[in-house]
Amino acid sequence: MTAAAEPIECLVEAEIGRELPGLRLWSLALDAGEGPSPPELKHRMKALSSRFYGSHAVALRSKPIPHAYRVFYRHIGLDPDVTRVPVEAVVVERLKAGGFKSRSLIQDAQTIAIMETNVPVWALDADTLTGELELRRAVEHEPLGRRDAHALWLPEGRLVVADVLGAVAVLFGDVALPHAVTKATRRVLLFTVQVDGVPAIHVSEALWTMSDIVLEAHSGAPGA
Repeated sequence: MTAAAEPIECLVEAEIGRELPGLRLWSLALDAGEGPSPPELKHRMKALSSRFYGSHAVALRSKPIPHAYRVFYRHIGLDPDVTRVPVEAVVVERLKAGGFKSRSLIQDAQTIAIMETNVPVWALDADTLTGELELRRAVEHEPLGRRDAHALWLPEGRLVVADVLGAVAVLFGDVALPHAVTKATRRVLLFTVQVDGVPAIHVSEALWTMSDIVLEAHSGAPGA
């Protein structure tokens, strides 16, 4: 199995860093892409479903890490009871569906990482990016993704994750379609957001959990 690179602490716009102490952006590059989940991963998803019930969901928001993200949401003007923090959103989906449904290698790895650490991880197609990631505010008339007829235009000041050429994801929101992981993706860039009250060890664990799942699946694939 090919080892993943080390996590990189990305830039955070200086003014944002002063206003929101403890906010960090981390990325981790994987020389691996999307694909179907192997049987072992599907079994792991099923086992995860059997360990999680409605009573766990009720207690979730009082745990330290989900609570830290809820506090951060309020600091940036989001109501966490309306716009759920990532782990709560995953939990609600599980309760509605009756279990964690296997979808794809990357999506299943994301689900396991967030349920085991409560820290969200997002994935980008690394070959669509230019330069390093940065957490900053959107500028006036900035599109989400590359500027084209289908671009979603961002309100000025919206917190975004960007590469050198522009915004590639809304903070705690959508990834721009041109940068999303697809079946054609051959290299993935993971990123996660650390907020005040979330220990760095949990952030690292989330990235490594996801990278280990993806790389292990690729190591067992034909021709790997």
